[in-house]
Amino acid sequence: MREMGTMVVPQPRSNIHCLTIVGQIEGHLVLPPQNKTTKYEHVLPQLVALEQHPEIEGILVILNTVGGDVEAGLAIAEMLASLSKPTVSLVLGGGHSIGVPIAVAARYSFITETASMTIHPIRLTGQVIGVPQTWEYLEKMQDRVIKFVVRHSRIEEWRFRELMFRSGELARDIGTVLVGREAVDCGLIDEVGGVRKALAKLRELIALNRASPPVFPN
Repeated sequence: MREMGTMVVPQPRSNIHCLTIVGQIEGHLVLPPQNKTTKYEHVLPQLVALEQHPEIEGILVILNTVGGDVEAGLAIAEMLASLSKPTVSLVLGGGHSIGVPIAVAARYSFITETASMTIHPIRLTGQVIGVPQTWEYLEKMQDRVIKFVVRHSRIEEWRFRELMFRSGELARDIGTVLVGREAVDCGLIDEVGGVRKALAKLRELIALNRASPPVFPN
């Protein structure tokens, strides 16, 4: 009251929106209520709204997810990659499984020193019909994930496949766990850093976007 002369204290507005991807990414099936989830039907319209919002100039994506539904995760990743506004992702704790494409979908990605990312083949839960068509379906879904990750990061396809099918590292599966610097060294993530670095990079991208906004064909 002393400084503003009013009971209503003005709230500072930010041009950066923080989007959180936490817990398990929920797809077409509703998970039990005790599960911490990110619902893709909530995130997709939110991204459309952010793209249209005139005051939002950049998006910071915070990830601490165990993965989840492949198609829901890919849908979120494709939406992020197609935004005209600058995006920066930060992996805290974990960015596992289908969280990997979401992390690399941003224009620039960070991972903290202690955060980890698990890369493994696609798996099906529930009753599975053991026929060649099931195998071909899994192969196609897996290729979609691999191609997206390779297209939006610096990792080479042969290297990503090697990490995905490595044996002996996971007790109940094949795959690889990358911790902090390892994710950067293989080209999956751009840089090791936390919130300070991620926000600084996002402000840098926003300044560049203001100087030369993207032009889209009619």
